[in-house]
Amino acid sequence: MKSKKLKTYAESINDCLKYLLQTNKNVICLGLGATDPKGVFGTTSGLEELFGPSRVFDIPASENAITGISIGASLLGTVPVLTHQRVDFALLSMDQIINNASKLYYMFGEKVNCPITIRMIIGRGWGQGPTHSQNLQSVFSHFPGLKVVMPSFPEDAKELLYSSVLDPNPVIFLEHRWLHNSEEKVSNEYVYKKLGRAKLINRGNDLTIISSSYMTIEAKKAINFLKKNNINCDLIDLRTIKPIDFNLINKSVSKTKRVLCLDTDFKVASISNYIISEIVANHELVSKPMVLSMPDIPEPTSFSLTKNFYNDSFDIIKASLKILNKSKLLSPFKDQNSFHDVPDQYFKGPF
Repeated sequence: MKSKKLKTYAESINDCLKYLLQTNKNVICLGLGATDPKGVFGTTSGLEELFGPSRVFDIPASENAITGISIGASLLGTVPVLTHQRVDFALLSMDQIINNASKLYYMFGEKVNCPITIRMIIGRGWGQGPTHSQNLQSVFSHFPGLKVVMPSFPEDAKELLYSSVLDPNPVIFLEHRWLHNSEEKVSNEYVYKKLGRAKLINRGNDLTIISSSYMTIEAKKAINFLKKNNINCDLIDLRTIKPIDFNLINKSVSKTKRVLCLDTDFKVASISNYIISEIVANHELVSKPMVLSMPDIPEPTSFSLTKNFYNDSFDIIKASLKILNKSKLLSPFKDQNSFHDVPDQYFKGPF
């Protein structure tokens, strides 16, 4: 029976992993911290107690080795859900991901599948600095054979994780650490849906805003402000970065003829720039498109340096007004006293 219950993003992932482990004896859950008391932000809490150490287990700090072992296991019928607590740590396993997992289906003439889902935590906060704050979705999206998923809401986290694990080939599942405590009502249904569908979060005729992950939360705040000033935007939450739902994007841009693309990644060679290039090639716009993304420098550590480093709803409002040529009409106020390196008072750090 379909019902909905208020859950956090982390609880939704935890519930989905429980359901997968219960309903598919081939699913295993592993990773550094998987059985830690904090359970990877609570996403793996209690799983070892329910399913035992043969199916849910911690690993040594050996990212490349354990990724290779997981890929090998997937070729023999196991369905691994491997977790790297930070995307930065997963860089040690790039050889296995890029040269093995992504290419096996192609190299063996579609006769070999590699059903592995690799969870990676992205995002910033609490002085994580250059090597613990990166958002590398563009890196993984570059390689054929990999799907890249970035849920923004608890319901989508559950739905997309379920579909990722059931996908017959490798999926990179990116979770922004500022989302794990976010809440919404989540259904108890589990339905497989092919990856690659974006979602229209808000409807409007003035501007298309394309976003993903935590930037979708900031975009919603900005849209609420803009609505009060009779500016209405389409907000597209990508949900999957590879493949990209250009059908929905093209439909929206054909209507608004204006576009703002948001990205948590670095701007150079980014997904947002790729999306803009495709839009410009296929649409005549009435205003210059814009990208809000990270500057091309490593992310700083100190509180004072990060103060105005990251984009938020205020920056989205400013960019939207510039595209609409209404910058002089509105002057949104930004609270300079906000505690900028955590999303809310409930954020738990440091990892």
